[in-house]
Parts: sequence; structure tokens; C-alpha cells
Amino acid sequence: MKAYRLTDVHTARFEDVDQPTPGVGEVLLKVAGAGVCHSDLHILHADAWQPLPMTIGHEVSGRIAELGPGVTGWDVGEPVLVYLCWGCGQCHTCASGYENYCEVYKRGIVPGPGLGYDGAMAEYVIAKARFLVPLVDLDPVDAAPLTDAGLTPYHAVDIARPKLVPTSNAVVVGVGGLGHMAVQILAATTGARVIAVDLDESKLRHAAELGAELTVPSDEQAAAHILDATDGRGAEVVFDFVGVAPTLRLAADTIAPFGQIVVAGLGRGTLPFPADGPPGGLPWGAGIVKPYGGTRADLHEVMSLARRGRIKVTVERHPLSEAPAVFEKLEAGRIPGRAVLTPLPWNTGTAARLGLLRHHSTQEEP
Repeated sequence: MKAYRLTDVHTARFEDVDQPTPGVGEVLLKVAGAGVCHSDLHILHADAWQPLPMTIGHEVSGRIAELGPGVTGWDVGEPVLVYLCWGCGQCHTCASGYENYCEVYKRGIVPGPGLGYDGAMAEYVIAKARFLVPLVDLDPVDAAPLTDAGLTPYHAVDIARPKLVPTSNAVVVGVGGLGHMAVQILAATTGARVIAVDLDESKLRHAAELGAELTVPSDEQAAAHILDATDGRGAEVVFDFVGVAPTLRLAADTIAPFGQIVVAGLGRGTLPFPADGPPGGLPWGAGIVKPYGGTRADLHEVMSLARRGRIKVTVERHPLSEAPAVFEKLEAGRIPGRAVLTPLPWNTGTAARLGLLRHHSTQEEP
């Protein structure tokens, strides 16, 4: 079968690989959709990654094609999503429901499909049965990004939920794959006023359509506009889905006292932290948190919102054969919402023309 794989640092290509066979406790999925995420670019840009080679794609939807030994409670043909964070299931943190922070992986990444195991940019993928979530009546292609583009902002919002009361303001920096979902999740599950910030005017218009009450261009006046809109106090929560130095600085300049900055972007930016009172340091009581993925309970709640029409991923569909071109388009910031790759139809001409792609840039935006 065809698979789009990380074959070396900074290099991804199509390869012919054997169709995998499920082991004990595993299932074989026929892939319906694989979301394309800036985390995939982050992996491609990394100067080191293990294991190699590895099939890319951590936003996974599909239908069960084969059950491995010992798997019960699932049927061949059943549509499913695959939970992102494959914790051990035995440590105290996993037992508490937070497999996205599993203790086995210390201070590192909790692996999952396309993040340590072979992912979904292929015709078939192996998944551990206990990480499956029934898809029920959601479209299997459009639903694939819910496993990260829905899950990660939902978890980020949930972390800050006590501060997201009707009198509060929530700033969303970066209205891309994660950010456009964050706007909807905030509008659907909190009473906070949503303020969206982005460089792209079309993305700001999209944010307004999705529930943002105020949109702010990401320029040198952005902090002043946000402070003016919040009576000089700032926002109770700032969600940074970009994570570069200017967006981190914007978050620090617009966070309210006792507020929370939630950094979900992987732009490799840094924010100096002077141990000083304002205006030199952060406002009194303000804090910074860096979430990863979300819990399985979070994913069920995301899917419930999607089924009820409260949130919807803006999806652009492409055949798997166009993966290299889609990655280039994503890096250029030309995908509104999320691109999803589907295994068929396979365009052999496109595959031959675009089979090898090298990535060197290090900046991401959601």
C-alpha cells in the first residue's frame, strides 16, 4: 500500500509498504481521512525524530477492517475515530483520565498514531482498540480533525474554564486549524466574549462568522486595541495557537491580572520572564500553561458538540497523492481550517511528480 512517510530528518516521501496486521488488542482500520496539522510540519522540521521511518498522520478516522486477537466490543465495518494520546493506562495520571500526560513518558511526548507509531497518511493503519471512539453518524472524512483540531483547543479551554465566565474576555491568537475551532468551542461552551487575532483578514472574517465578537488584525496596534476593548485591564484568558515570539509578547501584554495564558502553538518562540512586578513582569496573579492534546473524555465531548451542530471543522479535502502539495500550502498559510487527505483516488502522476519533499523552515502557524 502507499504511505506518506518521514524517511529522514526534514524529508518525507511516498513509499510502498506492506499492509499491516493487527496484533493482540489491536484493530486494522481502512483510513477514511487523515487531517494535516502544523504538528506534522513541526515533526518534518525537527532536527531529530524517532522512530524512522514513520508514516505521518495523527488525526485519524476510518472503518474497522480487521480485529486482532482478543478484541471484543467492536465490529468489522464500524466507523471510528482514534484518540491521539496512547498512554500506558496504568499509572496514576492515566488512571485519573489524563493519558495525554502519561507518567511513563516522563517530560516527553506521549506517543500516538503519527507521533511515534505509524499514522494515517496511508490506506490502512493499526490502532489499539482501547483508543477507538465510535463515530456514529458523523461524516468520517470531515470528522478526522476532531481528534486534534477539536480535541486540543477543547482541552485548552477546559483548563481555563473557571476563568471563562460571562464577564470575561478570551483572546484567540491564530485563527487556523486549532484557532477556528477554539472560537467555536468558546462560543458554544462559555459565556466569555471572544476576541480573535490574526494576520489574515479572511481568517478574521471567518472568526466573526464562527462566533468571535471582536476581531483584531495582528499588527503593532493589536495590544492597544485589545486593552482598549477591555477597559485597559486585558483579557482573562489568552490562547496562543501560534507560539512565536511576537504572539507570546502580545499575550503577555494583554493578559489581565489573575489571568491565564494558554500556549498551544509550536512556533518555538520564547517569552522573557522577568521576576518583577508590572509593568516589567506579568500582571499580578497571571500564569502560563502549555497543554498537550486532551483526554478521552474531552474527545467524547467534542464529538457531542459536533453531532449537535455546535462546532464544525472547516475542511478542505484532498487525495493522499497530493500530500506534498498540501503540506506546502499549509506552510504558506493558505488553508482555511483543516486539510484532510483521503487514500483514494490515488493519482499516480501526482505521486510521481511530488513524491519527495524536503522541509527546512522552522516557523509554524495553526
